[in-house]
Parts: sequence; C-alpha cells; structure tokens
Amino acid sequence: MVATLIDRALDLTVLPGYTKTGYALRQRDWAEDLPALTGRTVVVTGATSGIGRAAAQRFAALGARVVLIARSQERGERAAAEIRAATGNSEVAVVVGDLASLESVKAAAATIVEREAAVDVLVNNAGVLPPARELSVDGHELTFATNVLGMVALTEGLLPRLVATAPSRIINVSSGGMYTAKLDVDDLQAEHGDFDGAAVYAHTKRMQVILTEQWGERLRPAGVVVHSMHPGWVATPGVETSLPRFNKVMGPLLRDADQGADTIVWLGAADEPLRTTGRFWHDRRTRPTHRVPMTREREEDRTRLWDAVHRLAGTEPV
Repeated sequence: MVATLIDRALDLTVLPGYTKTGYALRQRDWAEDLPALTGRTVVVTGATSGIGRAAAQRFAALGARVVLIARSQERGERAAAEIRAATGNSEVAVVVGDLASLESVKAAAATIVEREAAVDVLVNNAGVLPPARELSVDGHELTFATNVLGMVALTEGLLPRLVATAPSRIINVSSGGMYTAKLDVDDLQAEHGDFDGAAVYAHTKRMQVILTEQWGERLRPAGVVVHSMHPGWVATPGVETSLPRFNKVMGPLLRDADQGADTIVWLGAADEPLRTTGRFWHDRRTRPTHRVPMTREREEDRTRLWDAVHRLAGTEPV
C-alpha cells in the first residue's frame, strides 16, 4: 500500500519520478528475479551503447540469444564481445542495419528472418535527436526517418518470425518528452516553422506510442503483444551529445543505463506484460499516454498516421 502511494505521488508530480531517486523508491517494491530466457531470441536496436546496450546485456545475462542491430559492424562486434565476456553467454550475434535507411533496415530484417528460427522479443530502441533539420538517405527528415519509419520497416519485416513464435513481444522505447507533443499528421517531417530538435524528437515519440496502440490491436489475434515505455531521464552518450545543457544541469539526478533499461527487460521477460497489449509503461507500471487534454489526437488523425508511415516506409501493414 505504501509503495503504491509513493508510486502515485511520483507519477502525479512527474519530474521526480523520472530521476534516479524515483527509480530507487519504486524499485523497493519489485521482485528481484526475472525468469530465465534460455532458448528465447531477443533483437535489440541501438544496442552498442546506452540503454540499448544495457538492455542487451541484461537479456544475455538471463540466457537469451541476443541479436544486436548496429550501424557499424566494428562497433557491433565490440559490444557483442563485451556482452559475451560480461555474461558468459556466447549466443550474441550482430546484424548491420541503419534505421535511417529503409534499404538498410529492410536488409537487416531479411537477414534476421533468414538466420533466426525465432524472434521472441523485438526491442525498438534506436533513436536520434539532431539539432538541425537533416534528411536521411531516402530524403526523409532524419528524426522521423530513424525513430518512426525505421521502426515501422523493421517491425513489419520481422513479423513473420514474431507471429510464428507467439506469444512474442514488441517493445518500443519512447520518451517522457512525448507528453508535451500533440500529433500533427499534416507535418510529420517538420517541414513547417522553425526546427526545434527536442520538439521534433518528442513528436516522433508521440507517434511511437500511437503506433504501439495500433499494432497492439491488430496483432492481438496473432498472440503478439506490443508495448511502449519510457526509461526516465538517463545519462547516455546520446543525451550528452544531443542535450548537453540538460545533461549538465540534471547530471546528478540522471539514472544510469541499467536503470533506464530495467523496464525494457521486465517487459521482455516477466509474465505480467503478456496479459495486456498496447500499453505505455514507466518503471514497471502502466502510465497514462496524455497528461493534458490538448495533446489528445483525433481518431481520423491516428488512422492517417498509420497509413502515412506505412506508405512512406514502403511496407504492407498487418
């Protein structure tokens, strides 16, 4: 009861719950052990550093076969070797894939489908936050291309394995920043107005949450559970590079990568997340997807988003 009250207080006050203090207070109420994942296969994007790397190592420690999707073969192999050494698990593989390139990410998905007999968990973690508007190799705004189109192309490409392995799980790593963003389906690629990197990033994270809800409904009959989550404020190389001022001011309060990865691993291993789908999680509990009414989107705009991202990604939706 006390733990629940503390959790609610942290959630209502919002910001303290995102810090390492919020994590420490909530953690006291959690069961210590997660079930072994021996015989399961987990695919993780953005797995060479930060939260993705921490999640991949914890999945490996639980006995899973872990496939790291990395933009660089060299960085991927270095991370894989370090994870094998740290966990004693030799079942860590690398597939090269750049989420900002549709050709590259589709090739990565095809490689995984060819090599892996099963995919039990997909963690869509990779993301970027450029300070200025850039275009991907395909001509799409880079944040949108990486955080949304790449995620869509990879997820749809791996669905044959995820469906065949059901019950399976897809975990989309969003951000608490999405609470500040309302879906603008008429400006998905930040073409209008001044470019604000953090605002564009938050907008893509809002899209991820909406797509999670839509995948959850569509994939429910196939036994594929889809959840999104946010890790809180985490000290990662990405935050240090993309948000240096925030990183400097909030540094002492930021979570470490393992704390940020905790709910990802819990969603991929625990029994409770299999009982629902399409939910948004933070620190092992479901959270509301809107804090204020002004961020709520219309149903027709949700449908337009679904259609637009699949058309731009060149994928056939489920």
